[in-house]
Amino acid sequence: MNTPAPGSPGISLPESLRRSVEELVRDKGISLEQFVASATAEKLAAWQGLDFLRQEAALGRTEDLKRLLALVHDVPPLPGDELPSRP
Repeated sequence: MNTPAPGSPGISLPESLRRSVEELVRDKGISLEQFVASATAEKLAAWQGLDFLRQEAALGRTEDLKRLLALVHDVPPLPGDELPSRP
């Protein structure tokens, strides 16, 4: 059953998720509002970062990548940096 979180009208969460959040904020000694603000900011930053990377990738050109890769020296990997062998 979806019920609004205490003190947060308009926000409905599945009962199990609501209980988990309430337990977490109680254990961490923070308010529900602090948790929601922090979680919202974190998710917003992740989505904005992904949007930024997609925009930058759309500007990239294959020719530029090939030109940059051609500048990399062809040397064997350092010990421990090798790719795992395939079976």
